[in-house]
Amino acid sequence: MDTALELDAIDRRILRALQLDGRLTYDALAADAGLSSSAVLRRVRRLEEAGVIASYVALVPPERVGLGLTAYINVRLEKQTESPLRNPRDLFRAAVQTWPEVVECAALTGEMDYLLRVLVQDMQHYARFISDTLLMHPSVQDCKTSFVLERLKNTTAVPV
Repeated sequence: MDTALELDAIDRRILRALQLDGRLTYDALAADAGLSSSAVLRRVRRLEEAGVIASYVALVPPERVGLGLTAYINVRLEKQTESPLRNPRDLFRAAVQTWPEVVECAALTGEMDYLLRVLVQDMQHYARFISDTLLMHPSVQDCKTSFVLERLKNTTAVPV
């Protein structure tokens, strides 16, 4: 497990600002943090090198690109086999990386093994994904789906 970098109040202020707008200039960050641009640049580079800032991305609302239906799918895998050549968990983990509809996959405790966040165009696209992809995978035993009716909160920002 990675250890957390010790962050001071200025680091946290810089992180909050960049999470709101990753395209802020060093001058704008400096004005907000009360530092020089070069001091802010050094802090941002340190945060990047430490992996606190992993990347900069463009956030695309799914519905703006025709992906109007979001589903959360709980997946249960078949029991582990004795054969090291066919580990259901490893096979599933590899497969899920190739499915473009799956934008997030988390391993869970409890009754189900994984939770998938899936973005699809519509119910027909969802049905094709379930029947032709997910349920066709040899490791998948069962799945249960919940559809998003309304997003009450949707943020990528980490509370720092």
